[in-house]
Amino acid sequence: MRVTGAERREEGPDGEWLIRRVSGSAATKTYRCPGCYQLIGPGTPHIVAWRPNGDGADRRHWHSSCWERRAHRGVRMPRY
Repeated sequence: MRVTGAERREEGPDGEWLIRRVSGSAATKTYRCPGCYQLIGPGTPHIVAWRPNGDGADRRHWHSSCWERRAHRGVRMPRY
């Protein structure tokens, strides 16, 4: 998976996350966004987010706009 930026830490109202931006050209699979429950299709730039202390099983692919608005929509990812 090619990314447009390095992995980085981000703190939000739902805790600490590691995030990675995925470029459209690197997005080759379809995922379901946990923010809007719509599909993220191949070729769509998006965010991958996971807990810093997790084993990676909690990685989720988000539309970039859904990730930015998650605190306002009440979407909560589980704390591990």
